[in-house]
Amino acid sequence: MNRLAYAASLVALLAGASAAVAQTTPVPAAQDSDQKRDNSTGLEEILVTATRRAERLQDVPISITAFSQDELTQKGIVGVEGIARETPGVVLDHRSDNNLSVTTRGISVNGYEAGLQSTTTVYLDDLPLTTIGNSVTLDPSLFDVERVEFLRGPQGTLFGSGSLSGALRILTKSPDLNRVDASVLTDTGYTPDAGAVRQRYNGMVNVPLVDDKLGVRVVGFYRHEDGYVDNVGTGVKNSNTLKDWGGRGIILWKPTDRLSIRLMGLYEDSHPQDASLVTPSLGDRKRYTTMPDLYTSKSQLYNATIDYQFDWAHLTSSTSYGYQDGLFDVDLAGTFALALPFNLFDHGIWKTVVQETRLVSEKGGRFDWTVGTYYLHRDQYLAAREASTPAYLATHGITGLPADGTFYSNVSNSSSYELAGFGELTYHITDTLSAIGGLRYGKYATTVDVAPGFNSLYFAYALGGIRAPLALTPTPASSTAYPDAEKASWKASLTYEPSHDLTLYATVSTGYRTPVYNARAGSVSTVSPTDLVIPTGASSDDLTNYEIGLKGRWWDGRLTANLAAYYIDWQNLQVQANRVSDSVQFATNIGAAESKGLEAEVTLEPVHGLVLGLNAAVNDAKVTGLSAQEAQISGAVNGASLASPHLQGSFFGTYGYTLFGTIPGFSGFQVQHVGSFPVGFPNTPGTLGKPSALYDHTDSYTLLNLQTGATFGKVTATLYGENLTNSRAITYVHPEAFVYSRYAIVRPLTFGLRLAADL
Repeated sequence: MNRLAYAASLVALLAGASAAVAQTTPVPAAQDSDQKRDNSTGLEEILVTATRRAERLQDVPISITAFSQDELTQKGIVGVEGIARETPGVVLDHRSDNNLSVTTRGISVNGYEAGLQSTTTVYLDDLPLTTIGNSVTLDPSLFDVERVEFLRGPQGTLFGSGSLSGALRILTKSPDLNRVDASVLTDTGYTPDAGAVRQRYNGMVNVPLVDDKLGVRVVGFYRHEDGYVDNVGTGVKNSNTLKDWGGRGIILWKPTDRLSIRLMGLYEDSHPQDASLVTPSLGDRKRYTTMPDLYTSKSQLYNATIDYQFDWAHLTSSTSYGYQDGLFDVDLAGTFALALPFNLFDHGIWKTVVQETRLVSEKGGRFDWTVGTYYLHRDQYLAAREASTPAYLATHGITGLPADGTFYSNVSNSSSYELAGFGELTYHITDTLSAIGGLRYGKYATTVDVAPGFNSLYFAYALGGIRAPLALTPTPASSTAYPDAEKASWKASLTYEPSHDLTLYATVSTGYRTPVYNARAGSVSTVSPTDLVIPTGASSDDLTNYEIGLKGRWWDGRLTANLAAYYIDWQNLQVQANRVSDSVQFATNIGAAESKGLEAEVTLEPVHGLVLGLNAAVNDAKVTGLSAQEAQISGAVNGASLASPHLQGSFFGTYGYTLFGTIPGFSGFQVQHVGSFPVGFPNTPGTLGKPSALYDHTDSYTLLNLQTGATFGKVTATLYGENLTNSRAITYVHPEAFVYSRYAIVRPLTFGLRLAADL
């Protein structure tokens, strides 16, 4: 069957499967370990560990959206992008697989945050995956996970720096010590406009080696997803193809009822073949580079977690080691409007060690408490070179460079650490009223060692038409130990629970990012020596979040609502700026901003088998205070909107029924809406009041996804359609002139079939 015929058959099946409904009875929901029924009626209650203890999501005075594996599978969510579209107040800025960032509650100046610590940290278990905004960031596979939790608002007390506006936690599933289990999940899709096939294969095997004592769980996955963007410069169709494979193994040993030891090893090789950014003026789904932009990641993660249950508290020691080897290769010819070749080749290796030890009291009595220590050490090796092409050099009579055209070379090793102590105390004033206080105090330091390298006047020669030998100017080795920095974050909260089904809370919490030091501090522009000298770096910014919320369950649990209103005061913003003459990036601080908004999550089960839900957020985030100098260097203006939509949300539903009287069937839909927002500041950095030619907005767009399927014994088949309106909406605009193709678009209309089997 050719690809078009395959797509046509999927369309026919998707349109006709629901017509076979014979009886409307609910399909029993899968009972994961993180969910439970209340008196066998109503919607599942989800247990989360956002406070480092297992609690009903209903009882936690934090804005949290949680996803079970069943929900991820049903909606076809395989990575961070799907999570962002289903979480109120969150948008994903997606340049390519492995080159993305998450914005929560409007706390982002341009969605890229180049050179800066992320404002929303992504965790895989206890290891933070996100580093800085222009590095490779693994988007891990979401198969056979225990749960995904998205915590909105500052989470600095329990999760540290980088969780300035939120934290996304991906929690892997532990072995079942009592039964042999195995499952597979396949997903084959087709994108007609691109003639692209999407293949996803996942498998899991769980084996108890000693009943109730020792077990192992092994997961493997492979993805080969044809791209949907054509690169007219390299001549490659569907150039942004993704190849991703890997797996993880987890061993759980429980020698006693009180003690458990969990060991995990994970490997993932993620290799996007090109970036996903396009140039609309070139035509539909077209981009231009003379080489593929690569953001590849080979990642290893190892974790050992020891849990011990005292009569009065639970002790956890989690030790993680992460090793990531990535390429960040980008055609930067857009810097000079494609007038000359300018290619960046970065090879980075990140080694991260995290040790967290925490003690969590058992619930009961007037006080609940959590205390702990946290240590992170990260080493980064970065080999950076910038190059022209031999053909261009020969044509323009520029000689003296190495054979590969390299005109700049730099190798650096940086070492940083974070050491913190943290604690939270809950005082139950009465049976219904509780006060919570939390504090985290951290210390940070960075050392950067730079090896001898070289620079040259390539740009001056090329732009000036100079035909002559080009001298290489050596750059000396250096070692810089930046001063230690110390910072504290805190939170205070009041919680009122008049009944088991209603929680009201008011919270004040703070967050921050660690200082950032510019790799090219002190450097002078080779294009215009009178231009800005790159400053040392940016100090920590400060954020205070004021929030009130309500969480309720009514009608025997058939209606749930989580509502929150917040006001955020963000001071001393860390921002990425660019030197005008040569677009060299650097980090600095500017004035202040505010973000205020409303978030709502409402789920209703009006009749058995039918579940409807609405996630929505209204946000207003803008710059509120700037000096003239800050406005000039950043291009910001007072009142400028930050990189976040005013309105964003999703409306979804699922319906369970029986086909032909015996076969469980189901159908579901998601309508996802994201409003337009600016990416970057309106003026040109370095020139006060001059409008920026790069300033632009994303599109306001609405996506429609459908699923329908049935369960045949142990096999569930699901037909789906994504982006059924075939939108080409622009979801992200790159804020810099480096790249010629600056716009990200929605993946075109895609049909597919998912098969899930419990073996």
